[in-house]
Amino acid sequence: MHAFGRNTLVAVCLAAATGPGFAADLYEPVPVVPAVGGWYIRGHLGMSNQFFDQLESDLFDTADSFGWYDEGGFAAAPIAGAGFGYAFNDNLRGDLTVEWRGKSDFYALDWVDNGGGVTTNEYTATKSELVFMANGYYDIGNYYGFTPYVGAGIGASYNTISHFRDVNIINGGGAYADDNSEWNLAWALHAGLGFKATERMTIDFGYSFISLGDASTGELKNDDPSEPFPPAGNNGIQFNDIYSHDFKLGVRYALN
Repeated sequence: MHAFGRNTLVAVCLAAATGPGFAADLYEPVPVVPAVGGWYIRGHLGMSNQFFDQLESDLFDTADSFGWYDEGGFAAAPIAGAGFGYAFNDNLRGDLTVEWRGKSDFYALDWVDNGGGVTTNEYTATKSELVFMANGYYDIGNYYGFTPYVGAGIGASYNTISHFRDVNIINGGGAYADDNSEWNLAWALHAGLGFKATERMTIDFGYSFISLGDASTGELKNDDPSEPFPPAGNNGIQFNDIYSHDFKLGVRYALN
């Protein structure tokens, strides 16, 4: 008991002798090291507004005269995407995304004259894509919780043409093509507005112009196997330079 009291007294005396600086050192809190970087996850839903440059096929060159009543177009379709990213600072960030682009209906109508009068072909199909992309963004600034941004991305798109039909109503004939998928280079330009809903969550109102490359059907085959047209081994029909104006609503959630 006497030893404990003696030791305590010595400690108190030493503290007093060394002054307030020593006491402050004893009780100075350990500094907190801030988290490095800014990882986030993201997701979005939206709608596509799709176009293409032209339809192309060697089969079109076999007609004496050929043209279009309706050069064709795609209907709007849903899109959904997810990914993860990293904010390097208050202005620069980047992410990797995967996006499913739902089936879009296609319709076109041509006319053909091989010397026996004009006949027509109605083309119908559906198109879909799976897109993988690396994106970079510049957040322009924070204005009362709203942050406009611009960005760009590059990646690959797996384009699929399915359920292709060619119906000749006048002659009572028709053809079909097997489903076909192919990889293409994809790139995009982005713009949008982020709203910081909570400390970690940002609501993202986004627009993207995205180039998806080309797509094509499988070999075109006549409904009647005895008919000589289209010839076996043909290259089907190509959809050149597919692109889309996308409008999206998304969420980004900061992990640290």
